[in-house]
Amino acid sequence: MARVYLSLGSNLEPKRYLNDALDELRVRFGELAVSPAYRSKSVGFDGADFVNLAVGLDTELSPEALNDWLHALEDRHGRRRDVPRFSDRTLDVDIVLYDDLVRRGEGHLDIPRKELRHAFVLKPIADIAPTLRHPLSGLTMAALWAAFPVDSEPLVVEPL
Repeated sequence: MARVYLSLGSNLEPKRYLNDALDELRVRFGELAVSPAYRSKSVGFDGADFVNLAVGLDTELSPEALNDWLHALEDRHGRRRDVPRFSDRTLDVDIVLYDDLVRRGEGHLDIPRKELRHAFVLKPIADIAPTLRHPLSGLTMAALWAAFPVDSEPLVVEPL
């Protein structure tokens, strides 16, 4: 079994789509560690604010099989793939960390996910796994968050 951390985000009906995704993740993977949700400005394009959270789960799936399952989850919840990659979306689910694996692959399967350098990914993971170490730097998520320039990417807690 691998311990995996996911980033979930939405800026189109986020409460609906994030809660639906959490329900499906629980059915498939069982007990989840779920962070608080945070509202932040969109990154990479001009769009509505995003609501993001992190999930920790255990899985027997390989990174590729998990990525395929997560893409199908996104698709079931209206994720459009015929629009620019950086655009509004109902659901975006990414593998951020998969045990201590480091890899770059097809289908945007980069682990650790480069978006870990953004507050909307780092803070939720630091909330649920503060002692988890980054597989490249060796720093804990708590240490990475403590060093983050929080004013550069403000987050607001968003109830789901």
